[in-house]
Amino acid sequence: MSESRVSYHDSVEEMLKRIRDDGLSSVFSRWEAQEKIRCKFCLEGVSCQLCTHGPCRISEKAGADKGVCGIGPDAMAMRNFLMRNIMGAATYGHHAFEAFRTLKATGEGKTSFTITDTDKLKWMCEKTGINTNQDTNQLAIQLAELLDRELKINPDEESIMVEAFAPKKRKPLWRKLNLYPVGIQHEVENCIASCLTNVDGDYVSLAKKALRLGLSTIYTAQIGLEMTQDILFGTPMPHEVDVDMGIMDPDYVNIAFNGHQPWVGVATLQKAKKEEYQAMARKAGAKGLRIVGSIETGQELLQRFEVDDVFVGLMGNWLALEPFLATGTVDALVMEENCSPPALDQYAEKYQVALISVSTIIGVPGTEHEMPYYPAKVDEMAENCIEIAIENFKKRHGAIKPMVPQHKRKAIAGFSTEAVLQAIGNDLLLPCHVSGNLSTSKV
Repeated sequence: MSESRVSYHDSVEEMLKRIRDDGLSSVFSRWEAQEKIRCKFCLEGVSCQLCTHGPCRISEKAGADKGVCGIGPDAMAMRNFLMRNIMGAATYGHHAFEAFRTLKATGEGKTSFTITDTDKLKWMCEKTGINTNQDTNQLAIQLAELLDRELKINPDEESIMVEAFAPKKRKPLWRKLNLYPVGIQHEVENCIASCLTNVDGDYVSLAKKALRLGLSTIYTAQIGLEMTQDILFGTPMPHEVDVDMGIMDPDYVNIAFNGHQPWVGVATLQKAKKEEYQAMARKAGAKGLRIVGSIETGQELLQRFEVDDVFVGLMGNWLALEPFLATGTVDALVMEENCSPPALDQYAEKYQVALISVSTIIGVPGTEHEMPYYPAKVDEMAENCIEIAIENFKKRHGAIKPMVPQHKRKAIAGFSTEAVLQAIGNDLLLPCHVSGNLSTSKV
């Protein structure tokens, strides 16, 4: 990459010129400004701002080999690292919570969704000890309730998910080292309490808590939420898709779904495929209504749904989000988890974009439309998103000059575990892995 470029992504490079000409900042320009003033103590993890005796920095040269409280450099760095772990784990815990309540509401008939992968639902129920000789919706409700309880398992209980999915050889070792995980809610609480000043200043102890938190995140949150999304919307299978900003057409009402959680995105896509909503968009002067995938929510949609004239593909990752809005083609950006940067307000104002939050954890300056997520209201939320986008189209179209990079690429999405195993006949990798003879020549 030449020194004059800041991104390998050609579309991003093209849009950054417009952003600079329009006098806006971007993640790239802000990075350059911050790079000039980086604090070496922060970079090394030996800076602490937790209590009123600080902020403290570790500097052997200055004779400050400990913080005021007495914490050493290793523990200070590990505690800083653990606090980042906590934020990530808590976010996955939130995602899992939303997944399980959505599954339960679907089983109760309260959402616009249906159970798509009944085989996976039954498999999960078998793995977790639920009687599968029941109605599909009852299985969904009982699995959702079990998975929700798993989030809250405390040290006096045993996690069904850990017992069902963790490697048998590892569990005794985890117990011996006090790494055996319980529910993510307890582990997050325990870890954040440990980060308080004068509570845990031992870097080994802090590191073990980070490990246990990671295990808890995997077994009581991530596995369940991934299985739930497959159960609701289908287990991904490989198919061809379109990616990059060239998928955008300014003459359509374009709604982009951004974040990690696909609930409102799927509900809106379901509506957008109906003629009545396409007619609403045409009545407003558009060619039609389109759904665009952004960041991980876009990937969730991309893995499970075919690209067509309604769902047009994926725009890119979060570094491409500001350039994407600068194309002047987006009518609504619907946000529900992370990867929603706080500087989007300048883009919303400049390029006439309606910012919509559909999650209680999202707070982006300039967001005029806030809809806390309730599974039973997902159909109503999708309807509102469409109406907001159509009204925005009337303001954007003809007023904002579009600039769409002519880069659209083909990709293959949908490589789930099941898809990979199916492709290799279900019997190639596992024997090699067990015997220790896995090599690229055999794959």
